[in-house]
Amino acid sequence: MACPFLRNPVNISAQIVRRALRRERVFRDRQDPIAFPDSYLYERYRFSAEGILYLCKLLEPHITNVTRRSHALTVTQMVCIALRFFASGTYLYAIVDAEHLGKNTVCRTIRKVVLALQGYLNSFIVFPGFLSTLSIKEGFYKIAGFPRVIGAIDCTHVAISTALGDHEADYVNRKSFHSLNIQMTCDHECMITSLDAKWPGSVHDSRIFRESSLCQRFEEGLFDGVLVGDRGYACQRFLLTPYPDPQTRSQNWFNVALSKTRVKVEMTFGILKARFNCLRHLSPERASQIVAACAILHNIATIRKERVPALNQLLPDEIDPITLDHPAGAAVREAITTQYFT
Repeated sequence: MACPFLRNPVNISAQIVRRALRRERVFRDRQDPIAFPDSYLYERYRFSAEGILYLCKLLEPHITNVTRRSHALTVTQMVCIALRFFASGTYLYAIVDAEHLGKNTVCRTIRKVVLALQGYLNSFIVFPGFLSTLSIKEGFYKIAGFPRVIGAIDCTHVAISTALGDHEADYVNRKSFHSLNIQMTCDHECMITSLDAKWPGSVHDSRIFRESSLCQRFEEGLFDGVLVGDRGYACQRFLLTPYPDPQTRSQNWFNVALSKTRVKVEMTFGILKARFNCLRHLSPERASQIVAACAILHNIATIRKERVPALNQLLPDEIDPITLDHPAGAAVREAITTQYFT
């Protein structure tokens, strides 16, 4: 029976039984995210166990939690959460369910890793590349016999959700969806060597290059070599494009060799988007930063010889051709045609 002298008049024996059956508060023992075969890790994170550990050591000074209160996430867990988002491209709630974490925790973790990676932008994306200029020229020359090339250039569109504000129309591209127009250059090994990821989708490729720091550095004569691009760019002395209407066999050979050389940048886009499916659709507020983070991770994966995912079939971007070539560029193009393709 109940005791009248207790604040909670419940039978003493019942209280004893209740205490015995009360569940103690325990924290979930999260699995070690890299304690799986590399095939499992490649599928979910796009990196092997050794690659993930390398990223953890690289990012640890910037993302580690200063406390273990409430069982804070480890560096390995944070890196894997971010990699899973980059690789899958799924909505955040899917990452939340997969990692058994709260949505706010996942958002903060991804944000922290993205900012940490951006700090290494100038360390892993350098022009003309990590190899010597001569080695890069030789690598491009072996493709199709095109001389003096130190980079292939092009732009690709990354879809974003509807941009807010008065400038929404600027983000609508030629295919009538909202996007960022991302300019990249690469070397002969599909390493990204420069990145410009801030322009709305309606901006023309030629304008992005014309206003880029890369173009300014070429104009100042800082590089010994040329870029190769498509007809979306004007032919310049440091950026060679195909003949718009080839008349001779030599001009046709020039166009074929340039196309085979320039395709490296298209391959780079394909690998990048297959490796990181998050680039299929991004929020406008974080799109530029996430693109930069994925570009850095791509170069790290390339350097470490990580497995290349199966490439998706990318539809070629529509080219709005430039009809006015610079006289100096046309002269360089003709000189190369005469010397190498006659």
